[in-house]
Formats: sequence, C-alpha cells, structure tokens
Amino acid sequence: MKADEIRRKFLQFFESKGHAIIASASLVPENDPTVLFTTAGMHPLVPYLLGQKHPAGTRLANVQKCVRVQDIDEVGDNRHDTFFEMLGNWSLGDYFKKEAIEWSFEFFSDKKWLGLDPARVYVTIFEGDNDAPRDDESIRIWQEQFKKANIAAGLAENINDRTEGVRIYAYGKDKNWWGPAGQTGPCGPDTEMFYDMKPGGVGTAGHLHEGDEERYGQFCHPNCDCGRFIEFWNDVFMEYNKTADGAYDPLKQKNVDTGMGLERTAMILQNKNDIFATDLFQPIMETIQKNSSSYDMRSARIVADHIRTAVFILGDRVTPSNVERGYVLRRLIRRAVRFGQKLGMIKDFTVKLTDVVVSKYGAEYPELQHHHHDIVSAMRDEEEKFIKTLARGLKEFERLAQSDRVTERLSGEDAFTLFSTYGFPLEMTVEMAKERRIEVDEKGFWEEFQKHQDISRVGTEKKFKGGLADHSWETTRLHTATHLLQAALRKVLGNHVLQKGSNITAERLRFDFSHPAKLTNEEIKKVEDLVNDAIRRDLAVSWQEMSYDEAKAAGAIGLFASRYGEKVKVYSVGDFSKEVCGGPHVSHTAEVGGLKIVKEEAVSAGIRRLKATVS
Repeated sequence: MKADEIRRKFLQFFESKGHAIIASASLVPENDPTVLFTTAGMHPLVPYLLGQKHPAGTRLANVQKCVRVQDIDEVGDNRHDTFFEMLGNWSLGDYFKKEAIEWSFEFFSDKKWLGLDPARVYVTIFEGDNDAPRDDESIRIWQEQFKKANIAAGLAENINDRTEGVRIYAYGKDKNWWGPAGQTGPCGPDTEMFYDMKPGGVGTAGHLHEGDEERYGQFCHPNCDCGRFIEFWNDVFMEYNKTADGAYDPLKQKNVDTGMGLERTAMILQNKNDIFATDLFQPIMETIQKNSSSYDMRSARIVADHIRTAVFILGDRVTPSNVERGYVLRRLIRRAVRFGQKLGMIKDFTVKLTDVVVSKYGAEYPELQHHHHDIVSAMRDEEEKFIKTLARGLKEFERLAQSDRVTERLSGEDAFTLFSTYGFPLEMTVEMAKERRIEVDEKGFWEEFQKHQDISRVGTEKKFKGGLADHSWETTRLHTATHLLQAALRKVLGNHVLQKGSNITAERLRFDFSHPAKLTNEEIKKVEDLVNDAIRRDLAVSWQEMSYDEAKAAGAIGLFASRYGEKVKVYSVGDFSKEVCGGPHVSHTAEVGGLKIVKEEAVSAGIRRLKATVS
C-alpha cells in the first residue's frame, strides 16, 4: 500500500467516525515558546486540549507534518528521520478509551483499511504507580478486540515473560505515560501498538526461532532496541492534570490524542525493514544513487533525510541563519552537503534533490509548489556558501587533527575557529573528530561562543524538549499584543509585512516579520504609538467562526493552508486588526497594558525581529 493511499484511508476512516478533517499546521508553531518546530500533531491543538472550543468540533483528524532533531545523530539507520508525517485523531472531551482502542484495532486489522495481521501486533499499557493505577481498562478493551480475531491476549508478568498467549506488556512512565512536558499540565497513560517484523513466522514476544538469536536480542519484548518490534501507533489518554504540588487530579475534559507515523506504517505495509526503501523516500534515494560516484547507504540516508526536511522547513518560510530555526535549517543543509561530497555528488545536487522532493510531496503539501522557486534559490545559495568554505575548513581541520598539540583532544578555541572562520557547526567538527577518535572540548567551544555574544545553544536545546505552551494571563496579554503589533507594522511599513514567527514568554514577546530594511527610530516610534493608541481606545476583542474563503474575503491575514474547507477562528480587534488565530486573547485591549519595543534586529535576509514588553 502506497503512502498516498495510507493517508487517504486514514482520513476516510475517521471521517466515517464523525471526525472533521483539518489541514496540517505549519512547522513553525504559532504560539508555543517551548519548541522551535511542530514536533507532534497535538502542538497546534494545545488551546483546544486545554478547553477552548475548536471551530470544527470535538472530533478531529489530520496528517500533520512534524520535525524533530533530537535524534539527528541516529539518522542513517533504517528507521530514524528528522521530518515525518503524523496521522492523528483527537477527541476533545468526546469519546475516550473504548472508542479509541476499538477504532485503532478496526483500522489496522480490517482488510477494508490497512489489513495488518493482528497476530503480529503487540500492545503496551501503563503499569501503574503511586500517582495513577494500572490501566486495567485498556487491558480489558484490548483483550476484547483480540478475542474477536480469535487471538489470546494475556498480560505479561514482566518484560521477559515468554508464556504462550502473552500479547500485552506493561511499562512505567518512561514508556507509557504522556506529559506533562513542563512541571504542570494535562497528562495521562498511553497505549502503544507494535508490529512484529520477525521473519519466518509469528510467535510469542520473547520467543526466538532458530537463527533469530543473531538478529534479535535474547529476551525480546516490544520496547527493546533490537529492531524486531516497530511501534506504529500511540493512543494517549489525557485524564489527569499534574498540579504544582505534584498531585495528579482527574481532568474535567478528558482528551484522546493519537499518532500513527506514516513512514513506519508504510514500511510495514510495503514489507520493508527500512523507511528509506518505502515509496516516501525511493525517488530521492534513486536520484542520490544515480548522482553518486562512491555510494554508501548511511551517507545516502542522511542526505535524503536532511534535504527532505530542509525543503519542508523552507516551504514554511524559514530561512537559514545562525539563530534558532534558521540554525537548525542551516545545520541540516550543510550536513547534507558534507555527506553529499562524501558520496561524490557534484555541485547543485541539493537543487536536484529539492526538485524530487517537491515533485513527490507537492500535491499533498501545495505550499512546496507555491514556494518552489524560493526553496530552490535558498538551497542553492546555502550550498554555494558552504562549499566555498568547506574545502578550506577541511584543510584546516586536517592540519589541526595532525598537529602535535592535538593528539586525542581538540580545544574549544580551535573548534570555535572552525565555526567562526569556516562555518563548521560544532556538531560537524565533533562528528569528523569522532571519525578520527579525537575528542572535542565542547564546553570550551561554548565558552568561546558566549564571549562572542552569538546564539545560546543551551537555550535552543531546551526548546527541543517540547511541551504545552504557557497559557498564563501574562502570555495571553502578549499574544494579543502581537496582533496589534502586526497591524501597526503593516500600517507604517506596508502590506508586504507578514508574520514569520513569534515567541512569547511570560516576560516578553518576540515577533519576526518580512521587511527588507532596518526600521528607523521614527518608524519604531510610529508603530509603538499606533499600538498604544489602540490599547488606550480599549477596543473589543471578538472572534467568529468562518471558512478559510470567508476569512480571506473578510480581509483576515494568516496562513491559508486549508485543503479540506474546515472552519477557523478569525479574531478582530475593533477595526484595527483581523487575523486567523487559535487564541488565547484578552477581551479588551486595555487589558494588554502599555507596549514598549525594546529591540529591533535582523534575523536573516528580508526578515526583521522586534522584541517588546507590556506593562
């Protein structure tokens, strides 16, 4: 079954169960300061998981594009990638465990849908602790489902239980509990589905057939790392709220949040043991192989993954830079260039691969086609810039690696020189040094880094940990202020100004926008005055539900990415501002307080940034 059919069937199935089909959100989170990218399907739905009414109702489903770079060093094996598509369905205070598990079983096992052999599916549940009991309800529901297929589904006594008929395994919070990502917030147990990839027949988890000992671990279970079991779906049951004192209180609105990884599901359904062998990657991998003079699988996988991810990030209007999202994007492209050169690929190979990615994904994600020219231009520019410094940088690295003062350790100062002079990200220096069994003084590198007042990698890494956005009163005021700020910027600078990202904490807002030049002091004052005048007029903040077409016709600004015609919220601030947004907002502008712009700076070519506070 091809990936396009998996996507289509998933949406059709949940539409038949009363779910509204919503579009994928941008990879750039609208109002979550804890992450650089959308890392899960739930991120765009945070306000609604916390109780706000969603315009499309209480049952939702979609295919969400996601980026995670925590495991970037693992890319190159058969199952890790940095961009992925997450098929998800949500219940916002509607159905709960019974329906979620029953529908999961129906979708993956029924021949009308995915038609997986349920005898090769194993599931895990939360084992219980002092905070919450064992998830016996999920155990019972799973046993009922497997019984319909005449399959015994006993609960394992422990992870090494090899008793015939054992199919359900219990784990603690580290495996079968979702959230909260921060100190407090919604959380709860989850149940995960694993497919047995073992060749040569089906047997009880833990049971090894002859010849399996070399390929798989001696005591195999669903969550071991030997590769026999592939997790392909996860049903999260948000039924608790963790409080500041560490208590787990039952939630009034219990939610379901599920995620099925498209790449892994395609791997299973296409009978592959490698996501890069699926139809999602094959055109990219074939192009790499055709254009390589010294092909090796790990390098090819890295190039394929990184270019695919970079194309999607560029498609959401992020540009390469040395800060935050732009830093991640630049790192991905430069790492792809380095491994492309190891494969013997010639100049502009990133452009060839960009064209392949857009051709493969453009129908599903039209923003890639719409911005194809800009994506190609940015990719070519970044490749050319890096190639110019790469040769000199590699020569300098080799000189350092072979010098008498570098035997087993490269100093932080030398690593920083490679970064500042030759454009080598620290990760690349560490990677090349590791190949030569040389350690790098990373702490010393960051000490040098801070001396030069560049980005804070520590702050960036914290954001990769993810989590629910802060929806406190302070951030709500600041969020409304970003609407006022964008409207004021458009009035002062022109309608070419559009939001390119925002980051809101309890202390300040940061707003990125399109504009080709540094703002003058007079322009900054005009913007500030317009915002504060809107605040003084105490304009009412209201919202309406309407279709995307109606929102466009009404003059609302925002990301118009709908392909399914769902309704959206349009927030109006008097006659001053009108935007597509999920909230939250104050009810009147006087609640925002006075706005003060504290900094204006460049982010990248054509993108400026304002930092502001409210009092």
